[in-house]
Amino acid sequence: MKNLGTGIFCMALAMAGGLSAQPAATSDGGTMFPEHWVRGYIDFQVSPPGNEPDLGRCAAFTTVYGAKAPCAAFARYMMGGYVEAQPFGKTVLRHVFLFAQPLMSMGNNVPQVSYTASADPIAMDSTLGIGFELSKHFELRAARHQVYWLGRYNHYLGFADVGPGGLYGVNATLGARYYFGGWGRERE
Repeated sequence: MKNLGTGIFCMALAMAGGLSAQPAATSDGGTMFPEHWVRGYIDFQVSPPGNEPDLGRCAAFTTVYGAKAPCAAFARYMMGGYVEAQPFGKTVLRHVFLFAQPLMSMGNNVPQVSYTASADPIAMDSTLGIGFELSKHFELRAARHQVYWLGRYNHYLGFADVGPGGLYGVNATLGARYYFGGWGRERE
């Protein structure tokens, strides 16, 4: 449980770092760093035994190795969040924003064999991007997604190890997002 507490603390500190650095907003909204220019949330999830997320790293036959399987990338805990920065308050640049969506997976479980409370780091799933607001409810986004394998998963783990590519490889996307039902940014 010591690893879990340390991981949660480090993730919360890293994500909240930008929030505490907000300068005081000027009364007229300022060109740079207007009021509420950074926003986001932090999220923590626990998976019950038998429902751990499969990160696509270990082959299905990893259960053959039992509780001491070298490849046990099935998460028990997931911590992440979303941070968005919109540093410009005036000009057309006020519609540009940067975003990050990290997700850290932790655990050491082998389905149907071993269910532990371990919070060993497995992977850091990272999405970074830039967006442009076209209207109050519609935006365009470009994002880059990559997974960084942590701890023992940073190396090859033997026959049951599928490798770092697979489902969680590096990719980039272009997309559009539409907000509805009162969701989105408020305008004066």
